[in-house]
Amino acid sequence: MPAHLAAGQDANDIAVYIAKCSGNAHCGVTAARSSAAPGGGTTTTAQGGGGAAKPNGKAIFASAGCGGCHVLAAAGSKGSIGPNLDDTKPDAAKVVDVVTHGKGVMPGYGDKLTTQQIEHVAAFVSTAAG
Repeated sequence: MPAHLAAGQDANDIAVYIAKCSGNAHCGVTAARSSAAPGGGTTTTAQGGGGAAKPNGKAIFASAGCGGCHVLAAAGSKGSIGPNLDDTKPDAAKVVDVVTHGKGVMPGYGDKLTTQQIEHVAAFVSTAAG
């Protein structure tokens, strides 16, 4: 693939879209939009849930397509394939394990999300569920 096909915000938006769609049959949902942060990094505009959730957990949950399979009221998701996270109320360690390695029909995301992204999703889900 040629280098520099997209730059800046366009490159960020493409990366979010690809991360959201990889391995997800429910890819029609609009991805969260990221924006430039001080120091050259990016932040995501659709940020966290309540409590001690890390700020990007909600946006990563959305962009990875988690809501296509799971119910989680704090994320506005109504999926019907995977467990209802509001009912199961998993702790952060359980979320990290299942998201990283997969379980049942759920694929692992350890090769699609960074450890930090998985930790952010786990913090969001474990504090927002229920």
